[in-house]
Amino acid sequence: MHRETVGRPMEILLVEDSVAAAKLAIGVIKKGDFEHRLTWLRDGQDASQFLHQAGIYSQAPQPDLILLDLGLPSKDGREVLSECKSDERLRSIPVVILTASTDQTDIVRSENLNVQAYLIKPVDLKKFLKLVRELKTFWKEDMIIPRTDQSLSDGEISIGLFDRP
Repeated sequence: MHRETVGRPMEILLVEDSVAAAKLAIGVIKKGDFEHRLTWLRDGQDASQFLHQAGIYSQAPQPDLILLDLGLPSKDGREVLSECKSDERLRSIPVVILTASTDQTDIVRSENLNVQAYLIKPVDLKKFLKLVRELKTFWKEDMIIPRTDQSLSDGEISIGLFDRP
């Protein structure tokens, strides 16, 4: 399929409280050579509201991929993952865990919830980029949506434009 016919970029939700880890992930994704928009949220409560399009996130797009840290403020990433996988509308969204946790319980629990990958920080950047490219196949590329003049350019990022009141 020609690149021009795909009208919307892949929607990526990054949920990470560490600015350094988020910048690293964003930088790697920008090198991924595919159209995407990325929303970065820093806590689990915001992620949960975003995924359920609640409150200030009522107009949030449904992500095509979720990159999720487990150790988050407000609401733990483990809770966000459980909510996501128990919701009929969200369970098919690929989730990649990006965490510092080497706890075997976290790893097994994540595998049981059918995450696409469990990556321990610091993440091998080449492996991470390869994984994101492979997960792009989950994205519905056969969907043709007309472009608008407001379309983001290739690799442009929309970062956390949602402010708490």
